[in-house]
Amino acid sequence: MEKLAPAFVAGMPSLIKPASQTAYLTARLVELIVESELLPEGSVQLLCGDAGDLLDHLTEQDAVSFTGSADTARRLRAHPAIVGRSVRFNAEADSLNCSILGPDAAPGTAEFDLYVKQLVAEMTVKAGQKCTAIRRAFVPESLVDEVAEAVRARLAKVAVGNPANPDVRMGALASLGQREEVRRSLKPLLDAGRLLFGDPDRVEVVDADAERGAFISPILIRADDAERAEPHEVEAFGPVSTLLPYRDVAQVVELAARGRGSLAGSVVTADTGFAREVVLGLAPWHGRVLVLNEEDAKESTGHGSPLPPLIHGGPGRAGGGEEMGGIRGIVHHMQRTAVQAGPGMLTALTGRWVPGAERTVTDVHPFRKHLEELRVGDTVVAGPRTVTLEDVERFAEFTGDTFYAHMDDEAAKANPFFGGRVAHGYLVVSFAAGLFVSPEPGPVLANYGLENLRFLTPVYPGDELTVTLTAKQISPRDGADYGEVRWDTDVTNQDGKSVAKYDVLTLVAKRPAG
Repeated sequence: MEKLAPAFVAGMPSLIKPASQTAYLTARLVELIVESELLPEGSVQLLCGDAGDLLDHLTEQDAVSFTGSADTARRLRAHPAIVGRSVRFNAEADSLNCSILGPDAAPGTAEFDLYVKQLVAEMTVKAGQKCTAIRRAFVPESLVDEVAEAVRARLAKVAVGNPANPDVRMGALASLGQREEVRRSLKPLLDAGRLLFGDPDRVEVVDADAERGAFISPILIRADDAERAEPHEVEAFGPVSTLLPYRDVAQVVELAARGRGSLAGSVVTADTGFAREVVLGLAPWHGRVLVLNEEDAKESTGHGSPLPPLIHGGPGRAGGGEEMGGIRGIVHHMQRTAVQAGPGMLTALTGRWVPGAERTVTDVHPFRKHLEELRVGDTVVAGPRTVTLEDVERFAEFTGDTFYAHMDDEAAKANPFFGGRVAHGYLVVSFAAGLFVSPEPGPVLANYGLENLRFLTPVYPGDELTVTLTAKQISPRDGADYGEVRWDTDVTNQDGKSVAKYDVLTLVAKRPAG
C-alpha cells in the first residue's frame, strides 16, 4: 500500500509482485481493492508466483520499488534492463537497525521502561519479521544486567500461538522455511554471545501445533564483546535481538555504523547533550532516528513506524532508497522536464501567469468576475497612495509595533539599511489591499492567505504606492461551487521600484447554476 499510494496519485498503474510465502494475504487484499471499484480499471494488477522474464520488459518510462532482503535488492539493481534503460529503482532493504539507551536512563526512570517496552515490541510484533525491527540493542556497560533482566521478565509474559486467541501476543513466522533460516542465522550470533531468553528449537504455543506452524520463541542474546563482527553482519529475520554493551558516545556511534546502513534507529534518553551527539553520529548511516523520552512517548509512532513526511529508507545495506511517503514519493514517479521559453509562451504552456507575460486590464474589476470568467493574466492596477508620517504613527499606535525604525528618527538614521524612519512592512501590505480590493459583495468569497512575501525596498513617508494585482493561477475545485485563485501582487513606489512582492490566495465563487 505504501508503494501503491504515491504511484496512483502520480497517475502510474502498479503491478504488485508479493513474496511467495505471503502471497495469499496480498492476493486477498488486492481482491478487496478491485472489488471496491474505487480505483480505475487497470490501475492495480497482481502477479503471484515466479516473475519469469517480467523485468526484461521494463522500459525507460517504468519505475521499480522494492522492499525485501538486501541480497535481492542488489540482484534487482544489477538487472540488465534496470541498468541498461536507467529504470528508476527504489529499494528499501532489511537492515541491522539499532536502539541505544542513554546512560541517564537508569532503572526507575521513564526512559528505562520505554526502552524495555519498545525493544520487546519490536522483537514480537509480526514475530520480528520487520525490516525496521531492533536487531542490536546498545546499552551502557553499567546497565546491561538490569536491562537484560527487565527484557527477560517482559518476554516471559508474551504468549506465542494462534493469533485468534485473545491471550496470544505473537504469532508464527511466514513459513517453515523462514523458521529454518532464522535458526541458521542464530548459530553465528550465539557463537558471539550467549542465550538470555528463549529456545530456538522449542516453544510452548497456545491453540496451535508448534511443529506444524512456523512458531519460534522470542530470542534474546547477550554479546559482552560488542566488537565481535557477527551481531553487526548477521540478521536473523525473526523475533531476535542482541544486547550489546558500550562505554561511551564515540564507541556506540562507531558500533552503530558497523551495520553499514540502517532504515531506522532510536535513542532513548532525556539527556539532550547525549542525544545530540548520538543523533549527529547516527545520521550518515540511518534513514530515520527516533529520540524517545517521557516527553514525546505518548505521541510517538514508535521505532519502526513511519509517517508519510519522514525519510524512512536508509543508505548502504538498507538499500539506498526511501519509503514512498509524502510528496517525495509522488515526485519519484513523475517525469520532470525543464521547459525554456519566453514569459508569454510559458504562461500559455503551463496555464500559470509568469512575470513578463502580457497582462489584461479590462473595464470590469477582476474581483467582479466569477471563476469561469476569470482568465490568467487578468489585472487590476490601483493607486497611487501617499504614505504619510501620520499613517506610520497611527499604525504603530494601533498595532503596538513601535520598533525604533518606525518611531525614532535618530536611531533610524543610524540604521545602515534605512537612513531614516520607514513605514511598517505590514502597513504597506494593508494599504495594497485597500487599493486593489473591490469592496462590494461579489464572487470573491475570502482571502485565505499570503505566500512568498518579501519586502524589497524601504518605504519612507512621502512615498507613493501603486499595486498591480494579476491572476496568476486559477484552480477550479471539483464538486464545489468555488475554486482557488492565486494573484501575483507587486507593490511599487513612485520610482517604479518594487517595495513588496507576494501571492494573494482567494476563494472565488463559480457562476450560479441556471
